[in-house]
Amino acid sequence: MTYDKNNIFAKILRGEIPCKKIYEDEYVLAFYDINPQKKIHALVVSKGEYVNLDDFSSKASDKEISGLIKGISLVAKKIGVSDEVKGGGYRSLVNIGENGGQEVPHLHFHIFGGEKVGKMVS
Repeated sequence: MTYDKNNIFAKILRGEIPCKKIYEDEYVLAFYDINPQKKIHALVVSKGEYVNLDDFSSKASDKEISGLIKGISLVAKKIGVSDEVKGGGYRSLVNIGENGGQEVPHLHFHIFGGEKVGKMVS
């Protein structure tokens, strides 16, 4: 799949569409989902032009890979769902492709928390 520079996350990264920002560094932008599926639902979006995790893992630099993983953990701490917080815990989810439920063709992770998340797959 070819990267679409006009996907919604690319537009958010360029500042063309606003978001409720949680965190940003050179590798990721994190913000609250506009259609939350749980009490807390954040998105951690790669700043690189990657369609999905498969694309990212085959093309990204070691620094980008490390930055993304650290970014997910840092955002979980910032929004208070990290396992380090009493009663914490969260689910980090990435969808890949149509059968995997991916809706936006730009690598992003969901962070769900603030309540019991439930079964892995229903």
